[in-house]
Amino acid sequence: MRRIALFIATNLAVLLLLSIVCRLFGIDQMAAARGYGGMGGLLAFAAVFGMGGAFISLAMSKMIAKWSTGARVIEQPQNETERWLVDTVRRHAQNAGIGMPEVAIYDAPEMNAFATGMTKNSSLVAVSSGLLQQMDREQVGAVLGHEIGHVANGDMVTLTLIQGVLNTLVILAARIVGRAVDSWMSGGRDNRGGGIGYFVVVMVLQVVFGLFASMIVAAFSRWREFRADQAGAQFAGRGAMISALQRLKVNHGESTLPNTIAAFGISGPLGEGFRKLFMSHPPLDERIAALQKAG
Repeated sequence: MRRIALFIATNLAVLLLLSIVCRLFGIDQMAAARGYGGMGGLLAFAAVFGMGGAFISLAMSKMIAKWSTGARVIEQPQNETERWLVDTVRRHAQNAGIGMPEVAIYDAPEMNAFATGMTKNSSLVAVSSGLLQQMDREQVGAVLGHEIGHVANGDMVTLTLIQGVLNTLVILAARIVGRAVDSWMSGGRDNRGGGIGYFVVVMVLQVVFGLFASMIVAAFSRWREFRADQAGAQFAGRGAMISALQRLKVNHGESTLPNTIAAFGISGPLGEGFRKLFMSHPPLDERIAALQKAG
C-alpha cells in the first residue's frame, strides 16, 4: 500500500507544483486576465502543461531508469549468462519486428524486469540480479518476451498519451470550476485575475480529479500487462510464461523499483478492495488464469 500511495502522491504532487509555480510566476493570473483567449486558449494552456510534462518524462525515461536503478548496460557481454541474455532479447526483438533494445542488469534481490524508452526502436530492457539467480532460463526468456511485448505494443507511448490527456483534462476542469467559484465568491464580478478562491479551488480540485485520473491510468496499466503476458507466451511459449508468473508469486508483491518506473516492472505491489483501483498490475493469479484460458 505504501508504494501505491507514493505513486499516487507523486502524480498529485506534480499537479500541485504546477499550480504553485503558475501562482508564483503569475502565469495563471495573466492567462485568466486575458480570458485564456476563450475556451480554445484555456485548452491550449492546459495541454502545454499536461501533455508537455508527460512527454518530457517519456523522453527522459531511459536515463532516469538507468540512474535510479543503477542498471549496467551490457555493451560487451562479459560472461556466458550476459551473452545468452543479449541473444535472447535480440531474438525476441527480431520476432517482434522492433529495433534491438539496450540490455541491462540492475542489482535487486527480488525477481523483476522492466522495459522503457521513447520509441519502439530506442528502448531499454533491464532485468534484476534476483531474476537471473532465482529463475531458470526458460522462465527468464518468457519474462524477456513479456518486456519486448510492452515495447512492440508501444505501451510506454500509449501510457504517456493517456497520462498527458488526463493531466490536460484535470488542469482544464479545475480551472473552469475555479473561475466559476471565484466569480461567485466575488459577488458575480468577473475576477479574471484569479483571487484566493480561484487558487484554493484549483488546488483542491486538481487533487480530487487527479485521483480519478490515477484510477484510469492504473486500469490501462493492468490491461496492458495481460497483453504483454500474451506476447511473452507467443515469443517463449505459453507454458514458460505461466511458469514465470507462478515463480513471481514468491516475491509476495515486493519491488525495489523506484516509483517513477514501478508501473513498468513485470510484477507490482499487492492490493485488496479499494486499493486494487490504483494497482498498476493485476494479481498474478488472474494473469495466470487468463493465459490458461487462452490456451
